[in-house]
Amino acid sequence: MKQRAWMGAAAVVLLAGCAAMERGPDVAMVLKESFRERGIAKLDRLDQTPLQKHCSEAAAAGRDLDPAVRQSLERDALARVRYPADGKYLGDWKEGERIAQSGRGLQFNDSAETVAGGNCYACHQLTKTEISYGNIGPSLYQYGKLRGVQDPADPASAEIVKYTWAKIWNSHAYNACSQMPRFGDAGILNEQQLRHVMALLLDPKSPVNAQ
Repeated sequence: MKQRAWMGAAAVVLLAGCAAMERGPDVAMVLKESFRERGIAKLDRLDQTPLQKHCSEAAAAGRDLDPAVRQSLERDALARVRYPADGKYLGDWKEGERIAQSGRGLQFNDSAETVAGGNCYACHQLTKTEISYGNIGPSLYQYGKLRGVQDPADPASAEIVKYTWAKIWNSHAYNACSQMPRFGDAGILNEQQLRHVMALLLDPKSPVNAQ
């Protein structure tokens, strides 16, 4: 049975996603009081980044982020994206599928050495064969095909390849209050794992695009 639960990421997403729910100013305190540390899952995971605080405060006040603040936060997030030094963005889509299917890692019953997965199916559809997926995020089925990526190495595909990497590395770069985990920025996935997920999304031979 697939492991969809992911306590660490879920806690971060819960706070980061404050903008998507109605809540009062004391919600963070209530959340902290309702959680307890277990194993590698510590309460510091509930500490919000300055960006997340901006989103939570705006949601609690029932307003959108100030456009200038949003632009500044997204610009700063984009500036922190670390692109592959060797220019290689794609790995093995088969490994990417395994990463997308795995929700292990960072849970209270994992060890610090447990390799984390991306748990992508918890929020997205990616293939036609996998029927167990969430819909918090948009469908990523035929992600590369719909964006005209016939050869990810072709310079014509460079813009969407670079955008996809940055989106996975730190989703806040394009949506300040995104609920999507910051896979690279938060150290959930390493650079090679990100390459594999990129291949799953963009390789024309992957089940995301070939089916």
